[in-house]
Amino acid sequence: MSVAIITGASRGLGRALAGALARRGWDLVLDGRSEGVLKAAAAELEREGPGRVAAVPGDVTDAAHRTALVAAARAFGGVDLLVNNASALGAEPLVSLAELPVDGLRAALETNVVAPLGLVREALPLLRAAGGAVLNISSDAAVEAYGTWGGYGASKAALEQLSAVLAVEEPGLRVWWVDPGDLRTELYTAAVPDDDPSDRLLPADVAPAFLRLLDEEAPSGRYTAPALLEAR
Repeated sequence: MSVAIITGASRGLGRALAGALARRGWDLVLDGRSEGVLKAAAAELEREGPGRVAAVPGDVTDAAHRTALVAAARAFGGVDLLVNNASALGAEPLVSLAELPVDGLRAALETNVVAPLGLVREALPLLRAAGGAVLNISSDAAVEAYGTWGGYGASKAALEQLSAVLAVEEPGLRVWWVDPGDLRTELYTAAVPDDDPSDRLLPADVAPAFLRLLDEEAPSGRYTAPALLEAR
């Protein structure tokens, strides 16, 4: 049975990816900061598929929590896929760089860059043993200059560079950094609360794009979910 660790799995894209993998019979180790919401999601996922589900509430910026996530995966047999999906905006709602608190930028970097690296390092022996994959969720804000998205975009740009270097240093793994496109999520609502998200895709709509990376054992690199869906 394949095993995945998914951060930020209690809602949004993380929850959608967990559901897609659960229906394929994967064992799942799920992270989320809200214990109640995470455990409710885990209970739903146990009904969606035959695999085991471990809910490990906590904050990915906490090293002890990252250790606990990997320990739960080890108990299931290893790590075949690590999904770094948990993200922080740096300010809610988003503000210009002139107004962005330095502590806000620091928080975004800790969650979006430092924590994924810490989790990769913790899981690396198991990933190497499995010939597994790392999926880092990025954003078009990593490569485009959007007003008010500077802090978040900078953190995602750093995550992309980290991913690219990891792919070079670990050729036995597949490392994917993926822009999921414009999604209707709580993160987006927190970022831009006055914007109408109704024309955005739901996370479940783009989950097949990520499954395609797995099915085709796609080479390491940067991908966008819309392009993966169009090419199906």
